[in-house]
Amino acid sequence: MGRKSTKENKSIYQTTREELGWTREKAGEMIPGFSPERIEKIENDRIQIRPEDVKLMAEAYRAPGLCNYYCSQECPIGRGRTPRVESKELVQIAVETINSINRISGKKDRLLEIAEDGTISKDEMEDFEAIRQTLDRLQVSVSTLQLWLEERLADNAGKDEDA
Repeated sequence: MGRKSTKENKSIYQTTREELGWTREKAGEMIPGFSPERIEKIENDRIQIRPEDVKLMAEAYRAPGLCNYYCSQECPIGRGRTPRVESKELVQIAVETINSINRISGKKDRLLEIAEDGTISKDEMEDFEAIRQTLDRLQVSVSTLQLWLEERLADNAGKDEDA
């Protein structure tokens, strides 16, 4: 039987595993090619986690949010480019998405005016930046909806395995 961790600053990988009630030994049995020692090194940041490791952990833990966390926070390419999304309820996601769509609808004519000559002048830059920020919010809403769906699919897959 594994020991219970008392570490205060746990990694997302450790907290996700612990939320399942799994020891590192159990996780090592459930994740192909992983040992309890490898899991401990990943959780304590003693080795650099690889994208394929995150994918395997996300699948085993039924936690698709781990992939977004890795891409937005740890991946040298995705960090700063991939928005961090959090799990939310479908109603909240729908409201945020519709609000983002409404905001961009109100700015589409201005975007067409800016894009018409193929360049962005200095006096157009402020409006263009506001449009880009609105599109960023829409992107986060869409990514959040995608995460919501992936979580439901992972939950259903887990229920099928438990049956």
